[in-house]
Amino acid sequence: MTRPAPGPSGAPWGPPPGPAWVPPSVTEHLLYEAGARGDVEAQLRVLADAELYIAAPKAEADASPETIVWRAHRDEAGRSCRSVLTRGMLPPWHPDWVFHGVSLRWIAEFGWRDPAQLLSVNTGTPARVLLPATAQHRALWLRYYAENDRPDGDRLIALRHGALYGPLAYGLACGAHLAVGNGVPWNEVGTVYEEYGRQLESLRDSWGITGREGWQRQLSTLLDARNSPPEPDFVLRVRERLRSGLGGPPSADLWRETAAGHAQDIGADSVAVKGIEELVRRVLRYEARFRADGLLPPDGRVTTTVAYDYGRAVNLARWGLAARFCHPQEAEQAIVYAGALSKSAYHSWEEFSAGYALGRVLRFDEEEYGRFYEQNVVAHRLLTGGEGSPWRNIPWR
Repeated sequence: MTRPAPGPSGAPWGPPPGPAWVPPSVTEHLLYEAGARGDVEAQLRVLADAELYIAAPKAEADASPETIVWRAHRDEAGRSCRSVLTRGMLPPWHPDWVFHGVSLRWIAEFGWRDPAQLLSVNTGTPARVLLPATAQHRALWLRYYAENDRPDGDRLIALRHGALYGPLAYGLACGAHLAVGNGVPWNEVGTVYEEYGRQLESLRDSWGITGREGWQRQLSTLLDARNSPPEPDFVLRVRERLRSGLGGPPSADLWRETAAGHAQDIGADSVAVKGIEELVRRVLRYEARFRADGLLPPDGRVTTTVAYDYGRAVNLARWGLAARFCHPQEAEQAIVYAGALSKSAYHSWEEFSAGYALGRVLRFDEEEYGRFYEQNVVAHRLLTGGEGSPWRNIPWR
């Protein structure tokens, strides 16, 4: 699962081209085609849209998180180059090497001192781009970056060399909501999720995770469906029991009164009981909106919100791997397990998606129907309707 570190020259690795090289993603495909045409403008447009990566020893990145050391190296022709990689050309995960994410603007504003030095993108691969880096050329890079309309997340992306079928792909597909929202490939378990420094910061600030033990603890909580508040599934279980006893859907009043009564029976105080009553009302309003926006069929309902914890568990496994808090096998096992748990809790991708969406909006949206709600709608539509969606290519059962 690992690969040796770069040689003393400091040149990053890239996957070696095979006899019938297939570009890992659209980015590399576009760079390859533009290079074959000699179309530098097309190459720059692609690079302006992409996050680019610079290799760094993990110890160096940990010691000085705010500093990016970008080493020059000599290429096969003896030319001085500074190298970056596109995401699809990143090497396999290695415990001692991480990657800084940079933009074309960052590269243009870097302190280039040697006018003969070159920018080499994807060194040693068919998707290589070799560009002069004089002041005039760097000004052009800045112009392309400024003119590029870079999408901020909400993209369905896949890597051709990533998992596409089987239990690992199934589990990764259960984490696809967040992959779409973050604009990263849904099917990757590898070197990065976010670039290294940003990944550590996100885990620390959003999850309180600063090391392996914290990551393991949070992952276990998600896989046990104990991260989200218990009240939503409490009221949903009450409705399912009523449906089973009645042979059909209970009225809103009966559901609300029964849920409040059960809460009182198990010792909830008056404030908590009122909270349960209001939660039933909120679920009904969200489900009505879900039906209007296509997240539920006309007669659909959510039976459990555990999808929200399981889907985040998939991503937390990927984040822990990117932060070097675990090894690939450990992350893959957690992802496969999250997929198996999801399969046992739902009957379709659509049901899973609605459960995930309800868990998320009840936690964060406060019935504003804002960013948290809209991200669910966008991801649901891309994943249920997109031609390259895993949900259209991997059967639920």
